[in-house]
Amino acid sequence: MELAVQTAHEAYKSWSQVSVSNRVRPIMKYAELVRANIKDLAKCITLEQGKVLADAEGDVFRGLEVVEHAISVPTLIQGETVENVSAHIDTYSYRQPLGVCAGITPFNFPAMIPLWMYPMALATGNTFVLKPSERDPGCPMLLAALMKEAGFPDGVLSIVHGGKSAVDFLCDHKLVRAISFVGGSHAGEYIHARGTANGKRVQANLGAKNHAVVMPDADKQHTINSLVGAAFGAAGQRCMALSVVVFVGETKEWIPDMIATAKALQVNSGLNPAADLGPLSSKEAKTRVLSLIDSGVKEGAGIPLDGRDVVVQGFESGNFVAPTILSSVKPDMECYKEEIFGPVLLTMEADSLDAAINIINANPNGNGTAIFTSNGPAARKFQHEIDVGQVGINIPIPVPLPMFSFTGSRASIRGDVNFFGKQAVNFYTQTKTITSNWNPSFTPSKQSVGVFPIMGSS
Repeated sequence: MELAVQTAHEAYKSWSQVSVSNRVRPIMKYAELVRANIKDLAKCITLEQGKVLADAEGDVFRGLEVVEHAISVPTLIQGETVENVSAHIDTYSYRQPLGVCAGITPFNFPAMIPLWMYPMALATGNTFVLKPSERDPGCPMLLAALMKEAGFPDGVLSIVHGGKSAVDFLCDHKLVRAISFVGGSHAGEYIHARGTANGKRVQANLGAKNHAVVMPDADKQHTINSLVGAAFGAAGQRCMALSVVVFVGETKEWIPDMIATAKALQVNSGLNPAADLGPLSSKEAKTRVLSLIDSGVKEGAGIPLDGRDVVVQGFESGNFVAPTILSSVKPDMECYKEEIFGPVLLTMEADSLDAAINIINANPNGNGTAIFTSNGPAARKFQHEIDVGQVGINIPIPVPLPMFSFTGSRASIRGDVNFFGKQAVNFYTQTKTITSNWNPSFTPSKQSVGVFPIMGSS
């Protein structure tokens, strides 16, 4: 690991001096290579992580979009200038890279999340050390090999492997200037605290509990399809999965139709073309999901759809949990307070939009939320009053395209600068401001040399 950081530090000395135009040229080639290899990358993800092939391809593609956006860094990185702040004096600023940056990424998106990080870091002139999840490091390694093929110089991207000791190493190393993290709340809080204590910039996306609100005027079939897909896709192992739906008024009568749609989903190996969702990522993950389902039932939740006992032929010992719905869930239940991270959807009921908003705002997390309605004023009220960083209106998973930024809020983020988009440029650069005086005569001032200079007075 020391070699990786030292190599990145040495590479930074030359890479940071490469013109911004020449830094993005290999990114253009890299985008072509990622697109050309998307099926091989997706297969690697499915073999290691378990998600179905179509979802794995989506994993790669959403990361590819950030790579493509990194090509626009020459425009995004522009500074500011004010001419004649005083006679013959100009002030201007520009953005400079930080140095060696690091990324610590989760198991659930082994392509997308790394690609959120190092393309923008490299385009802005930094070098990067990536620590992928030890559960599925194969795809990040393949992506790194494509970097070499794209023409990036040696040392600008290194990969280290390991668990907590590797995390601590990156948090403590004096040459690592910034750390990006996506993962669970416990780990994120730890990394943010340890990294910032060592003087590093840290951006950390943490846990979530994403709610959807269903209004009586919503399009029923679109809403049900959206809820089922967003709750159970990728076996619920998404930080933006819809894990709670709040039915307003008579929409609770839609629950049987939602159950029927969820029940029709096919659970199987991710390599099976007919599969809608694959297994959970590990036995430990399955045990935890089952435990939280059990706790919900013990605390009084109904279970109109029970996927705990699913058996997939040929994979009888697999880590499968079928779509599960817990009904009449209350905010004090453990299944509501914890991020389940599995194919489990909780249902709640509210008498009004105001009551639904209050439920969501009382939850400490703020990653994403959605409302389904055909009423413009209701949608406007929701987006204005909801205290969540990313809002979907008739969109179940409102992850923005990379010309915007991923703006989770409250307990779902630590650090105050978000991922990708313009905010990524802010995170991976520092501003330098220059004030210059090119007075052709430099006439001696009558003002005492001991008086603080006042610009803009002439």
